Amino acid sequence: MTGWIGYRWLAERYNVSAVQPFRAQSAIAGSRATVREGGYVREFYTPVARPANTLAGHLAFALKHEGIHLEFLARLFEVAPAADLEAWIVAEPTGQYARRAGFLYEYLTGRQLAFPGVATGNYVTALDEKTYLTASQPVNNPRWRVRDNLPGTRDYCPLVLRTARVRQAEQYDCAQHLADLEVEFGADVLQRSAIWLTIKESRANFAIEHEEQHVDRVRRFAAVMEQRCGQYEEPLSEGALGALQAQILGPRATRYGVRRSPVFVGEVDGFTEVVHYIAPHWNDTPALLSGLREFASRTVGASALVRAAVLSFGFVYIHPMSDGNGRISRFLINDVLRRDQAIPAPFVLPVSATIISSIVNRRGYDQVLELFSRPLMRKYAEAWRFGAEQVAEDGVHYNLQFDAYQDALPAWRYPDMTDHVEYLAEVVQTTIEQEMRKEANYLRNLRMARERIKMVIEGPDGDIDRILRSVRDNGGKVSNKLLREFPILADKAMTNEVEAIIQAVFVQP
Repeated sequence: MTGWIGYRWLAERYNVSAVQPFRAQSAIAGSRATVREGGYVREFYTPVARPANTLAGHLAFALKHEGIHLEFLARLFEVAPAADLEAWIVAEPTGQYARRAGFLYEYLTGRQLAFPGVATGNYVTALDEKTYLTASQPVNNPRWRVRDNLPGTRDYCPLVLRTARVRQAEQYDCAQHLADLEVEFGADVLQRSAIWLTIKESRANFAIEHEEQHVDRVRRFAAVMEQRCGQYEEPLSEGALGALQAQILGPRATRYGVRRSPVFVGEVDGFTEVVHYIAPHWNDTPALLSGLREFASRTVGASALVRAAVLSFGFVYIHPMSDGNGRISRFLINDVLRRDQAIPAPFVLPVSATIISSIVNRRGYDQVLELFSRPLMRKYAEAWRFGAEQVAEDGVHYNLQFDAYQDALPAWRYPDMTDHVEYLAEVVQTTIEQEMRKEANYLRNLRMARERIKMVIEGPDGDIDRILRSVRDNGGKVSNKLLREFPILADKAMTNEVEAIIQAVFVQP
């Protein structure tokens, strides 16, 4: 289409392609129109809106109407002549879009433009706080008279567009919904459910990785979730991550610490070679991880749900550790929510259990990861291959060759996390309002049934619970196996009474 303006015109003019799509695309057409699809929009303008066919004209239009796309801007500023940008700024030294462009150029490239600086004018924000998640404490940049409210650093700066669903996530009060459950079910029942849900969350984490059958691993991760959420002073520091990894993996892991070798997600056997995702180069992971820590620091006070999503998925994409990245990323969700006092101790939200609760939900998790990984691998489909085996600095044997680490770096540095926030918010809401409610209701019913059965049969809680669960699982009837185990149930009147209690509590609608 020849009528593109804004980012698309710049992309074609300077032959720049980004991994991540533009949230907004603009074109000239016969009449004004807006077409929305998901979180993306196409805007059609009449010819009077066409900007001058210059870097300044289309970049000013993009910044004004299409928002901020850091990955694209980082790539654009590497190829567009700096002199053109400098000429624009000299011509409009107090123009807000010229100043933002100059600030973003120096922020993203680390290079300084040939410009003495802005002497007068009000400060403008780098990001519109009504449109994007921004830093809690902006820092004034006097050179450009721009208030730097970007939520990260040049090394790592994720962006979150404050869509309607993101705004709902920002307003969602996890603690209040938990308090409502406590009022409904009682503190004791809810506390007991929290203990079980910690185990459930651990088992579900391994189910995501298809390893839920390893009992020791499940218990170990459950202990970490219970004991360590919200406890580390800096959970994303290399020391804390190393300690967390060691506790999660246990004493028999082959690798510990930050990786010094390639890592990819895929399937490789004698017949197929499929790579779904390649993580950043190991030499870049320390800076990316440092930027993620800065994001955590710069957004303190912002929505805990938003922060949890960005930190969890950001960690997954950086994939900095030699092993345990998935479990650490899911630990970070509860860690942030606990740290930000969105959920009180000892609650652990079983978000992983919600993720695997159905095929649809499990696929939803994969799909949100693919929002970044799929376009990345599509862009660099010809850049990877398997070759001769090599040994990395950390002793890992590998044969993956990837030729585009540096070219892909802007995508890893500046991910769009909007959809990830929307996804996690939905998962957390489902977890609290459905999964935790269901668990608390089950425990309340269990206690009620146990007390009623004890009025019919004398016995320790273990025996009563054994009878209760067996009858419940057998459709409300005493099985022959249970009858052999507890001959007292041969009393037909007693059996009928027990069955009636359990049917009333568990089986009948």
